[in-house]
Amino acid sequence: MKLDKKKMKKTTRETHNQESPLLPKTRADGQEAKDFNGASFLGAVFNLSTTIIGAGIMALPAIMKVLGVGLGIGMIVLVAILTEYSLEILLRYSKAAKVESYGGVMGDAFGNIGKRLLQIFILLNIVGVLIVYIIIIGDVLSGTSSNGVHHAGVLEGWFGSHWWNGRTFVLLFITLSVFAPLSCFKRIDSLRYTSALAFALAVVFLIITAGITIFKLVNGSVAMPRFVPNVSDIASFWNLFTVVPILVTAFICHVNIHTIENELEDSSLIQPVMRTSISLCSTVYILTSFFGILLFGNSTLDDVLANFDTNLGVPYSYVLNDVIRISYALHLILVFPVVFHPLRLNLDGLLFPSARPLVLDNCRFTLISITLISLIFLGANFISSIWIAFQFTGATSSIVIGFIFPAAIALRDPHLVASKKDKVLSVFMIFLALFSSLVAIYSDAYALFRKNPSPHE
Repeated sequence: MKLDKKKMKKTTRETHNQESPLLPKTRADGQEAKDFNGASFLGAVFNLSTTIIGAGIMALPAIMKVLGVGLGIGMIVLVAILTEYSLEILLRYSKAAKVESYGGVMGDAFGNIGKRLLQIFILLNIVGVLIVYIIIIGDVLSGTSSNGVHHAGVLEGWFGSHWWNGRTFVLLFITLSVFAPLSCFKRIDSLRYTSALAFALAVVFLIITAGITIFKLVNGSVAMPRFVPNVSDIASFWNLFTVVPILVTAFICHVNIHTIENELEDSSLIQPVMRTSISLCSTVYILTSFFGILLFGNSTLDDVLANFDTNLGVPYSYVLNDVIRISYALHLILVFPVVFHPLRLNLDGLLFPSARPLVLDNCRFTLISITLISLIFLGANFISSIWIAFQFTGATSSIVIGFIFPAAIALRDPHLVASKKDKVLSVFMIFLALFSSLVAIYSDAYALFRKNPSPHE
């Protein structure tokens, strides 16, 4: 019995030191252990799928504009396969190292420096993503002004301009009434129902877009998009590689995979959960991209949601516009707490590496949660547009988290479990990630200096 207690303490301490999931397997709070028997397969699928589908989905039709439909679908499938492979690497090495988190795997392969580096990249990536979420929610509900042109938000269109539907008040209300309460859950499985609803809202967006596109296709008012990219010069050739960081960002879910695995009733189901989620999200991505580019053609913007503010040429066009924008805003609102989970966990691990698990310290849990939510809220209100910044920081940090670090772990192979195929795929992933990231940064910088909104337009 003494040996078991010592073992339990050691496991709990080691798990937390390696950025443990929010609820360690060896729970010290017995009451919660009685109440929680493990997450279901379906709940895990919805949580992982919600982690994947975020703001990135709105940039996918623009990818089709750059690559063409054929190459665009091919790239979505390729990145999905590489994402599944990178997740499989993390899960394989976590079992070999007997750790329960991405940070634990990095710490096992590269020591404390690797672990800290991962935490920094995760913090940069998630803070940037969540600020983008809030900015988009504000744009949809309260409107935005760009280049002297004001695009009315849904609330402004319905009720006119008032203080209570202004951007700051609306975002403050959503932060206090939705983000704060949902972010108080200590287990990610507690968000399975909101995750299911968030995924359903993404499907609603897809169904309405598909319906509008099919209606216009039958009427003959839609032109078929290019199947292959239009490469007319060297600049257009390099531009093809700028879509890779955006696609990797669209599939990023690595920071939650171990949390979801550790909360599963049967942890051996994590592989089917992972494959099901990636297959579902890939299908949603392909269909959204295809119908989006079919509907708007060369007029497709980087954020396709911005295309839904004009007459679409179908009955009840403006009603459908509002439904699409509101459903997407609600989707992001519900995704926020799921993505917020690993942000809080990694900040705690960075600041308090030797403290007891965060789930057992209500004071620290509350303080970190309030601080992070406040900073994200302030960032979203003081930064008017961060799309270029998101491409510089978010996309590149996503590439590091999603491709470079997992591939580096396989190449380091501290437990000698990597095959020759693993090594070859890892080299390919690192080359693709570094090359496309450098090209994307150069392309965005070039567009910024030329005062263009995006290299993809």
